[in-house]
Amino acid sequence: MKRALTPEELEELLGKNLKALRLQKNIDRKTLCARAGVSEHALRNLEDGKGTTLKTLIRTLKALERESWLSTIAPKTSINPLHLVREKAPRQRARRKNHAKEKI
Repeated sequence: MKRALTPEELEELLGKNLKALRLQKNIDRKTLCARAGVSEHALRNLEDGKGTTLKTLIRTLKALERESWLSTIAPKTSINPLHLVREKAPRQRARRKNHAKEKI
């Protein structure tokens, strides 16, 4: 059975993945920091898995053009079948007016 990773291990894994992506795109830390608007110390902490802010992570992902990773965090919202049952069907025709009442 596969054991769950600790938060520290997940931070380290995320940092390694970001560093690998940065190197794959052939971007040095200083350039990425300038693009992301973060300090080199913050980026180093992020890549080393030593903790950082969510803002640093988001800015770094945007600078690496990978903000799409954020959409994979939570599942996409789907239609709940129970909501469909409770909703009325859309009206197909207008109701006829009762002419007897109008003549009085």
